[in-house]
Amino acid sequence: MKISKIKDLIKNHKILSIIIITLILIVLITAFDMRLKVSHFSIESDKIDSPVRFAVITDLHSCYYGENQKTLISAIEKASPDAILLVGDILDDTKSDKNAGIFINNISDKCQCYYVSGNHEARIGKLDDFKTFLIQNNVTVLTNEVSRIIIKGQTIQIAGIDDPSSGGYAVDIRFKETTDKTNFEDFSVLLSHRPELIDEYNKYAFDLVVSGHAHGGQWCLPFVDLSLVAPGQGIFPKYTSGLCELQSGKLIVSKGLARESTLIPRIYNRPEIMIITVT
Repeated sequence: MKISKIKDLIKNHKILSIIIITLILIVLITAFDMRLKVSHFSIESDKIDSPVRFAVITDLHSCYYGENQKTLISAIEKASPDAILLVGDILDDTKSDKNAGIFINNISDKCQCYYVSGNHEARIGKLDDFKTFLIQNNVTVLTNEVSRIIIKGQTIQIAGIDDPSSGGYAVDIRFKETTDKTNFEDFSVLLSHRPELIDEYNKYAFDLVVSGHAHGGQWCLPFVDLSLVAPGQGIFPKYTSGLCELQSGKLIVSKGLARESTLIPRIYNRPEIMIITVT
């Protein structure tokens, strides 16, 4: 074989190697990209005349988002929500509460906030103390309760179901206690940590149900809307992210904000804040 051909083979081999290594790096970088994402959803309702905007924060798990949680706070401020919905697992059972506390201290005076519990607050036995902390920071805690607020002259009802892990009594009783207080003639939002309770959601006429808990399925396949596993839903779960149709309204599930708190890393599944605009 001529020297020139050997050189060409070596050169081509080097080019092919560079291409393969570059592709591998791109795959790894995108697969494990943990930058904060802001996802936008819009729904329509004939109960709303002027647009109402909600920021949804779920499954923070006391994770770190910059000094004083600046990355997270700035993203919320940029969206200019009318209310912030805290849909459980703001605390974590393995991490310090510091980052969660900093977040609440910095956000609660900027916008009206509403909270329902997740399974982690109950698991670590801090639920009652955390609720007290939230109330002291002017966060409305919804324990099978309904809060009525006026936004741009419109009555909005925000209801909240305590997570089943908090104990006390059965899920159906929690729902009955909450829905008995809800006037479904007004636009009504239900905060409930677990999306897998969809059979319960379908029994009632909430215009919007907001959940988290599933962490977007933790592992996702790229380029297709397919999650691999989620708590309470098992393999190839249905309700891990985005918008789902209910019989009377919409269910929107956030992928949440957990990242360094999980032993199993997220793959093709960036942490997110959800911004929901109702028109």
